[in-house]
Amino acid sequence: MTWSHWQVPPFITGVFFILGVLTLYWVSYNWLVSWAHVRRVRVKDDVINTWYGVIYMLVFVFSIQALLIGQGNAWQFMNFQLIAIIFCAYFLNIHVSYFFFFPVVLVYMLFDGSLGYWQSWAHAVTLMIFFTLLNVIRIKCHGRQQNLALYLGVVLPFWALLWLWMKLKYDFSWATYWHEWLYLVIFEILLYVYVSMLANDSELKLRLAQFASHDALTQTGNFAAYTAAIKDYFEDSQEHQQPLTMMMFDVDHFKAINDTYGHSIGDVVLREVAATVQTVLAANEGQIEFFRTGGEEFNLLFPGYTAPAAASVVNQVFQAVNHLEVHTAGTVIQVSISVGVSAVGTEDQSPMDLFNRVDRNLYHSKRNGRMRVTIA
Repeated sequence: MTWSHWQVPPFITGVFFILGVLTLYWVSYNWLVSWAHVRRVRVKDDVINTWYGVIYMLVFVFSIQALLIGQGNAWQFMNFQLIAIIFCAYFLNIHVSYFFFFPVVLVYMLFDGSLGYWQSWAHAVTLMIFFTLLNVIRIKCHGRQQNLALYLGVVLPFWALLWLWMKLKYDFSWATYWHEWLYLVIFEILLYVYVSMLANDSELKLRLAQFASHDALTQTGNFAAYTAAIKDYFEDSQEHQQPLTMMMFDVDHFKAINDTYGHSIGDVVLREVAATVQTVLAANEGQIEFFRTGGEEFNLLFPGYTAPAAASVVNQVFQAVNHLEVHTAGTVIQVSISVGVSAVGTEDQSPMDLFNRVDRNLYHSKRNGRMRVTIA
């Protein structure tokens, strides 16, 4: 194997080329998502997946096809183009509307110089139907053990039809037709296995990340997630002079609840409190984060909020939880909370300075009758 001569069959190099393109996508996509999460960019992972996936594959498809424009062998990269479409529509589950997909196909035909061929128009219409069908079977097959068989059973006829249009246009032999169709089948089975392995690995990593950063009982962020978030928000506040407010509360007389009703009932109380707070936060705009940082202690972070600006949400949380009744067998537990609130000040040198001040405000509320809010 030298720079100019590879003693390797084209099929083998094709497999590694396609897997390399897909691996580069996953690596770069994960980097983009991590970058967005670290900088707390308000964009969903699905949005990144859709736009980056489309742009990535369009760049590859157009750049590779540019090598063969106007030549009699311009069909030779069609398998890669089909794999790119299948990867976007089926494996990434990217939904592209017709008002966007049709112009892309039209631009590609113009780019390839194929607007004057009826076979190319038939190929384009078939391709659009194929893309739509891929999205449908992606939903229908999800979670089924037979999804590979269903997937191949639906797409194999389309592959045959798409290659038929190319045969009619370029008049290559039937042997070439069947070879290319067979190569595509093999490529797609390898793609299915490879992407399934990557997806399972990503799902496992996601579950591990959620396990590491989420409280299993209350489905809030845990102390580790709080520590990472307050560090980032505090640094951003110091660097860009952005306000940051923290709310801390705990459930009044929680030890007595555990001692009287048992820890299982105490867990129910904590879940109900967390669910009530989540409901309040869902009704408010803004990036407010919620954490369980101790047994019955919770923290909320309000990036971009001054203490007066956060007061409305603080009061909503306070009122909602203090009207919460937890029904158990034969009794009703009336829940109340004590609250401490403060914002980052010029004298704060670290997140602990803010935390300690909020903690003091919380204990001021507890020492002065509980079921109250202290902001200072």
